[in-house]
Amino acid sequence: MRNNSFQVGFILLGFTKWPHLEIILFWIVIILYAMIILSKSAIILLSCVDIHLYTPMYFILSKLSFLDCCFTTTAVPQMLSNLWGPDKSITYTGCVIQLSVFLCLGTTEGVMLVRWPLTTMLLFASLCAISIIMNHQFCWKLVLIAWLSGLMESVTQSPITFQLPFCTHHHLDDFLCEVPAFICLACGDTSAIKWQMTISADLFTIVPVVLILTSYGYTAQALGKLQSEEGRKKAIATCSSHLIVVFMFYGTVAMVYGDPKNHFASNYGKIFTFFYTLVTPLLNPLIYTLRNKEVKDALQRLLKKMRHKWIMSF
Repeated sequence: MRNNSFQVGFILLGFTKWPHLEIILFWIVIILYAMIILSKSAIILLSCVDIHLYTPMYFILSKLSFLDCCFTTTAVPQMLSNLWGPDKSITYTGCVIQLSVFLCLGTTEGVMLVRWPLTTMLLFASLCAISIIMNHQFCWKLVLIAWLSGLMESVTQSPITFQLPFCTHHHLDDFLCEVPAFICLACGDTSAIKWQMTISADLFTIVPVVLILTSYGYTAQALGKLQSEEGRKKAIATCSSHLIVVFMFYGTVAMVYGDPKNHFASNYGKIFTFFYTLVTPLLNPLIYTLRNKEVKDALQRLLKKMRHKWIMSF
């Protein structure tokens, strides 16, 4: 069957096998999405208005928070539409746009997570010399590299995906337009794109994890030289929180994109997709930002300033 017959669109099966679960997931998605937008917006706002947070660490975190909002927003509207009613369809154009943007933002997020260990080291007084290297211009270059990596992955992967020899039906066993779902839909030879996707998955999952662990290896050495016990505990708490998020994000992505046609990925791929599109963005960088004393103090200062302005207006 020629791919131009799919111009009418696709059917996203989603969780149709468990219809009683769809309405529950619908409200869970809304709650998680609202929490993501509110928490990320708070981080972005505080990083912009509070001079005490004008540091490389919070600069990267604000950009990562903005990326989280965009990444989740790419998936949530279609996810809610799929969960709410009987209409599970999506247009061909809509599917192309969603897959392309989703690939770009997902890859960018994966690369951005690698930058975090560098900024974490700025927490340590003994490594304050790094702040000279990681100036504002350097941080912008790190962000630009991440976005260019995501764009390159989307530009190379998306066209090949939609050139696959699809089967006569157009049912995607997912609630989003993702590359693994299209590979499962294809009836012809998919070895080329599977190899390409495997290489991309390794490049943007295994390599970042290795780099992150290497960075933390050097960080661990620096921790041993720290004189401040409080600083050491703070650094360990921050690093451990980040590592949890890293393994959750890269682990679930690897499960879905590593080998989409295997039995495990076919049965549980939607659950992992749900996890890295909603749960991980909520935790990242929430668990190592809003609980920090610097952010709490910045939030209190902002609320105090707003309250003062409100009182003065009367």
